[in-house]
Amino acid sequence: MKTKILKTEQEYNEACKRIYSLINSTDNPILPDSQEGEEMELLSLLVEKYEQEKFHVEAPAAIEAIKFRMEQMNLKQSDIAPLFGGKTRISEVLNGKRTLTLKMIVLLNKYLGIPLESLVNGNKEIKLEAEKREKLLSIAAIKEYFTNTRAAVL
Repeated sequence: MKTKILKTEQEYNEACKRIYSLINSTDNPILPDSQEGEEMELLSLLVEKYEQEKFHVEAPAAIEAIKFRMEQMNLKQSDIAPLFGGKTRISEVLNGKRTLTLKMIVLLNKYLGIPLESLVNGNKEIKLEAEKREKLLSIAAIKEYFTNTRAAVL
C-alpha cells in the first residue's frame, strides 16, 4: 500500500485493513526496525491523525468519568470518600447535588488519574449569566478567541 496523508474514508479504511493484515500476518512479533514495523508505525500515525480530525470525541461528563474509573479500579464510594471530604459529600457529587470543587478535581486527577479535561470540561452545568457573557463577547480579543477555538459555552 502506498502511504500518504489520509483524506477520505476509503483511504482510512484501507490503511486500517493493512494494519490489521500486518498484525495478523505472522505468529512472530513485528520488530520496530523491520520493514513491516516501519510500515505499521507510519500507517498508525496516519490513521491516528485522520481519527483526530474526523472523529472528535468530547470528554465525558465528570460524574461519568469518576464512576467509570471507580468501576475500572473496583472501588466503592467509601474507598474514595477522603478525596471528596467524606461519605456524604461523595454521595452528593455522584448524585449531581453538589459540584466538584477545585480541590476534589486535583485529588481525583492525582490519585485516580482521571484526566483534568474530563473533570473540568465535562462539567456542563457551569455557565455564565447571559448579561456577563454578552459583556465578555463584546471584547474583540475574547470574541475572536471564543469563536476560533469553539470554546465551551461560557
